[in-house]
Amino acid sequence: MVIDDSSTIRRSAEIFLSQAGYQVVLAEDGFDALAKINDHHPALVFCDILMPRLDGYQTCALIKKSARFHATPVLMLSSKDGLFDRARGAMVGSAAYLTKPFSKDSLLAAVREHTAGAAVPPPHA
Repeated sequence: MVIDDSSTIRRSAEIFLSQAGYQVVLAEDGFDALAKINDHHPALVFCDILMPRLDGYQTCALIKKSARFHATPVLMLSSKDGLFDRARGAMVGSAAYLTKPFSKDSLLAAVREHTAGAAVPPPHA
């Protein structure tokens, strides 16, 4: 799942992940994501920090408080690469922090790292 209020970021992530064989669910903000997460049960969530209505920290905290999704890795996305932002992400349960703009390689490396051993269908060729 990719949660970001930027259609450009959502589209880039969708292209990179789809080309690698992953199924992608897109959400434009935290409320949209929370409405979709139960139906799709993603193996991994990329979550932008700066979003309207419900920011990434709040969205991550709500996902991690859920018994069903507590073990689902949430990776924060942000154009800011500060220590405070990383620490705040870790405090709400994020597994990692990816700085935007991300490359295809860094996005796919993050997926591989955080889904190792998880029940994620391997990408098809």
